[in-house]
Amino acid sequence: MIFKVITATINVPMLEKVESRLKDIGVPGISISDTRGYGVYKNFFQRDWLDTHARIQIYAPESRVDEIVEAIMEAAYAGLEDDGIIAVGPVDALYRISDKEKLATDHF
Repeated sequence: MIFKVITATINVPMLEKVESRLKDIGVPGISISDTRGYGVYKNFFQRDWLDTHARIQIYAPESRVDEIVEAIMEAAYAGLEDDGIIAVGPVDALYRISDKEKLATDHF
């Protein structure tokens, strides 16, 4: 089975709504971190151009990627230039550290 990694960078105020939506569709696990940066939207009137965002990372079977991406886009959408971005990339393998086992898709 092919795994993908979904990385979404979103506005912090939308994080709770996105988390809730991902739980609703049965996503079994996510990682969240704070990140700073700028992209298309920059506030040149700020001394520091960097804004704080939330980064969500999800490992999922390829068959669920579109559903998860759509859920994030719906929940994170505010109609603003800095709503965020989502990237999807390949994953060669997933291993659970506690038992050194390679994960199969039935864990998802």
